[in-house]
Amino acid sequence: MPDTSSAEECDVVVIGAGVVGLAVGQALAREGREVLILEKQDAIGTETSSRNSEVIHAGIYYPTGSLKAELCVRGKHLLYEHCKTHHVPHDNVGKVIVATSRDQFPVLEAYQQQALANEVGELPWMTQREVHEIEPAVSCVGGIWSPTTGIIDSHAFMLSLEGELEEHGGMIAFLSEVEGIGAENGLRVSTTELSLAPRVVINSAGLDAPALSRQVGREFHTYYAKGHYYTLSGTSPFSHLVYPIAEEGGLGVHVTLDMAYQARFGPDVVWQCSHDYVFDESRKDEFVTAIRSYYPDLDESKLQPGYTGIRPKLAPQGEPASDFVVNGPQETGVEGYVELLGIESPGLTASLAIAERVVEMVC
Repeated sequence: MPDTSSAEECDVVVIGAGVVGLAVGQALAREGREVLILEKQDAIGTETSSRNSEVIHAGIYYPTGSLKAELCVRGKHLLYEHCKTHHVPHDNVGKVIVATSRDQFPVLEAYQQQALANEVGELPWMTQREVHEIEPAVSCVGGIWSPTTGIIDSHAFMLSLEGELEEHGGMIAFLSEVEGIGAENGLRVSTTELSLAPRVVINSAGLDAPALSRQVGREFHTYYAKGHYYTLSGTSPFSHLVYPIAEEGGLGVHVTLDMAYQARFGPDVVWQCSHDYVFDESRKDEFVTAIRSYYPDLDESKLQPGYTGIRPKLAPQGEPASDFVVNGPQETGVEGYVELLGIESPGLTASLAIAERVVEMVC
């Protein structure tokens, strides 16, 4: 429990300077709130926000009516507009989701129906020949086309949010890990150096968010799903994103492109009990098998270890994926307290829509 004896009063504290914390912070600052973001690392977005596929998702896979579906679709439009107005490198390259056998066709048809239900729009069917025309290296029996999927320089995006925050008077305190939060006799937040009494606390601590919420009596747990990414050296044989059928815990080992249009593959799904970013090269054979299902000409000597990331899951292995948790004071029962939990993919895409929702809750 934080020490309340000498707490400094302030307006808004956001915990975490990942992409969602930055989006929320700058949105509140633009509304005239005095915003302080507390970040335990020495830079913005060093964890989940920078260890992902850097994809602007369309909103295809998520259950209709879920926050993931709603905020992804809304966030996608906001994100493309933000990138244009703030000159953030991005590209609406599009994505093909491929079937490697005809028994996967019903899954693709279900994606088409889900996209319509989620107001993503149509995902046109592609024959084997049509896929081959745009992606000659891909082997499949057919696919569907997602025209609104894109790629983004996530760090440039976060820098643009940091700039907006600071332009409107907000600040980030780096190396300021939150040790405790409490809600008795008003909100309190403490770090090693600070003891604060904010009017509003936004818990956007990513992997650590559920543990902090438990300190104010909320009952959430985090489960960690690590994903490995391999990069492909040399010129990429792909011009668009290429995805297989989704798997439990993720969207399968897919092809993404960085802003230099170099190809990378990932992520896989490895359930673990800690923040362990160690790259396990023993999984390479499994990657090779997964990739060759749709890219049979892969030269595995060009497959190089890239990086790992961890998805903050709210449900354990074997259970259905949980939705985003975006709870304001009405849901948390704690005046001024907002919790943002389980913000895994499509959190980057949804970040500006999440911020929009938080502003509605506290302003």
